[in-house]
Amino acid sequence: MKKLLILIILLSSISLYSQEKKPTTYYFIRHADKVLKASVQNPELTKKGKKRAIFWSEVFDHVKFDMVFSTNFKRTVATAAPNAKRKGLKIQLYDPKNGLSKDFLEKTKGKTVLIVGHSNTIPGYVNKIINKKKYLDISESNYSNLYIVTISNQESNNILLKIPFQN
Repeated sequence: MKKLLILIILLSSISLYSQEKKPTTYYFIRHADKVLKASVQNPELTKKGKKRAIFWSEVFDHVKFDMVFSTNFKRTVATAAPNAKRKGLKIQLYDPKNGLSKDFLEKTKGKTVLIVGHSNTIPGYVNKIINKKKYLDISESNYSNLYIVTISNQESNNILLKIPFQN
């Protein structure tokens, strides 16, 4: 009986330990192809952009997201929507000016998260998380970058992938 009790305590401790050490993984993408009109401040996605948004949901088919975040712009929400729908998640909006606040990082700790943003914000977010100025703003014609950052035991690993899309 004493051995069984010790075993239960040990297994409980391991379980609690593994829950505390669950890695945080961020997937960062820029919104898909947008309508290019100088007079439009909040453009929608082009036909190609809508197809690319669906393509992203296929790319992430086997990723078990806990949360999906988007800025409150038509192009970012429309890019995040197929992923959120496919995963049965609600899109959570964030302010691009303070998207990676301390509260945001705490809220997403131990989660697998998709973050849809902009060419001039996504690389900065990644740089902030990895605590290095590694990535530059994304070219206006580039909609294929996928940044993956995993944080485990106070250490971060990151990678930039180029995901080709053919319309």
